[in-house]
Amino acid sequence: MSEFEFIFALFGLLLGLSIAEVLGGLARAIEAHLNPKTHVRIGWLTPLLGAFVLLDLLSFWQAAWVVRDLVAVSSHALMAVTVFASAYYLAAHLVFPREAAAESDFDDHFFRIRRVVLGVMIGLLACQIAWYASLPQLAHNLVATLPLTLTVILALLMIAAMLVPGRAWSTAVMAALVARYVVIYLL
Repeated sequence: MSEFEFIFALFGLLLGLSIAEVLGGLARAIEAHLNPKTHVRIGWLTPLLGAFVLLDLLSFWQAAWVVRDLVAVSSHALMAVTVFASAYYLAAHLVFPREAAAESDFDDHFFRIRRVVLGVMIGLLACQIAWYASLPQLAHNLVATLPLTLTVILALLMIAAMLVPGRAWSTAVMAALVARYVVIYLL
């Protein structure tokens, strides 16, 4: 077993649980919406936030593969991986309400939790950039035009999603966040 495989086993478990949280929340939302006894409006905002968190998780999972040769086992590395992946789990856990049937409008839930979830995601992005900057093998990639532009767009859209008022603007910004990842994945 390589050092990367050892650390990634823990990391993969926590990221996998995060993905399951988002998908489980979506399933609960659909069940509540389809239940004739509950009047749940799912809307667009919470599912878009879920899609964004899921795509960001996949992006980081892919990034972990890229740095696999630079990962060394240490107590610091295990702690950092645990804290980092746990933050993803926290964000994923908050995306959808626990009791979907108790919510009448998921857009209201989005406005309650968006700053926490997106704040965690911005913090994770900052940590990832700081780690890349600390490694000479990766630091030069941070200032390359395309990665820098895409990262700035990501950060600005996340900040906008935390701050814009109203459903229409929030939907537009969240759709742009999701579209950014979809376009990158298709390139």
